Amino acid sequence: MEIIRTQEGTSGQFEAVAEGQQAGLMTYSQAGKDKIIIDHTEVNRVFNGQGVGKKLVMAAVDFARSEGIKIMPLCPFAKSVFQKEASIEDVWFK
Repeated sequence: MEIIRTQEGTSGQFEAVAEGQQAGLMTYSQAGKDKIIIDHTEVNRVFNGQGVGKKLVMAAVDFARSEGIKIMPLCPFAKSVFQKEASIEDVWFK
């Protein structure tokens, strides 16, 4: 599975691609220079139960760490991942 990040202006997304199709998508907005806001995560039902959503969140975490920014997870799914994973608290904007 490949995770591809794209951004145009202040809107961005992480797309999971597997077997030649979109397995999942997570969208975010840039909020200033120090933060992104995850606002939506969806997984293609063909890929349910394969951890696609969490892989998208973790890709955003890796991106945030590399850029020295924080993440505000407004999306309920992304927020649940942050609440369960103490190892990513360093990039959580609370």
